[in-house]
Amino acid sequence: MANSLFFEKFAAVLPAGGLGKRMGGNIPKQLMQLGGKPVYQYSLETFLKMDEIAEVVMAVPADWKDYFEKEIEAWISASENVEKFRTKLKIVLGGKERWQSVENGVNALTSNAEYVLVHDVARPFISEKIIRDVFDTLVNKGSCLVAKPAIDTIKVASDGRVENTIDRSKVWLAQTPQAARINLLKQLYTRIAKEPLNFTPTDEASILEFFGEPVYIVKGESANDKLTTPEDFEVFASRAKHI
Repeated sequence: MANSLFFEKFAAVLPAGGLGKRMGGNIPKQLMQLGGKPVYQYSLETFLKMDEIAEVVMAVPADWKDYFEKEIEAWISASENVEKFRTKLKIVLGGKERWQSVENGVNALTSNAEYVLVHDVARPFISEKIIRDVFDTLVNKGSCLVAKPAIDTIKVASDGRVENTIDRSKVWLAQTPQAARINLLKQLYTRIAKEPLNFTPTDEASILEFFGEPVYIVKGESANDKLTTPEDFEVFASRAKHI
């Protein structure tokens, strides 16, 4: 149930700019059919439906932008929420790297939202409960990411030989959404433009960490895992049947 205190207080950026090469195939994995609809549509619909979300920006590969626009317009036109979805959604070009796709998405935001949640469309089964846990953490604590605690023993190895064992009680497996104040991310992107990073960020949390910003954890779940390989696809297709 929507929290009226949070009405349109948040925005979402959905990076869908990768080509998913580990999946194989002739189309980006986010466009592959999963349970009768494209992978990206699951999380896109979840965010578009939520009243707390003022707008959603999806960043897509340049060569596939027209395809996405036509397919999404056909889907929205056939939905029960035509005006709501059409008003809230914007599609932009992705960048060379994932973090640059997110930057393009953040810079395209035009609503009065205060916070932004960044979520990978390759995690199709994100729950509204986790999203609302992110809302609460953002407002009451600050920047955050969804993550799962490690349950396996974690080894550090080099050249096929174990070097040491990590205390797994301190290890969390990062998921998305990852979230922060919109103005904070824009400030950090400005700093990066002036002084480029000496590493390629793999997520928003790594950028926040680099600049000394605290990042809190919202507990995730296996249903929010990322679709990466053909083997994953079989598991996810089974899950889609029960939605």
